[in-house]
Amino acid sequence: MKILIPVDGSENGLCAVKHAVALSAQMKQSPQLFLLNVQWNVAAGNVKLFINQETINDYYREQGMAALEKARAILDEANLAYQYHISIGRPADAIVQYADEQKVDQIIIGAQGEGSLAKLLLGSVTSKVAQMSKISVTIAR
Repeated sequence: MKILIPVDGSENGLCAVKHAVALSAQMKQSPQLFLLNVQWNVAAGNVKLFINQETINDYYREQGMAALEKARAILDEANLAYQYHISIGRPADAIVQYADEQKVDQIIIGAQGEGSLAKLLLGSVTSKVAQMSKISVTIAR
């Protein structure tokens, strides 16, 4: 079984990781786990006139790795193998696309993200993923 866990670094995102760990413990064979962080595309409009692409890519990588850090620590502590990836774009679209590309069987996602704006956005992202996905989506709280 392949499970995708989109994370944003928030506590609710970590709930999804913990849910996946608990689910894995109940399975006879450990699932293939995929952690995904999606960074909003900040290089729109005239941004590239002032900041070079390498700096933008470094920013995406740094922010993505920071958001994945606690999730990776939880999976490492549980001794579960996983792959991680950082995507750039609209979160719901990127999550569903990555799930399709990796042919995952299930998505486990947190109910909402961190911060008031992020809560609104990720709550919206969670809803969109549940609506757009052709596979099972579990919302962890």
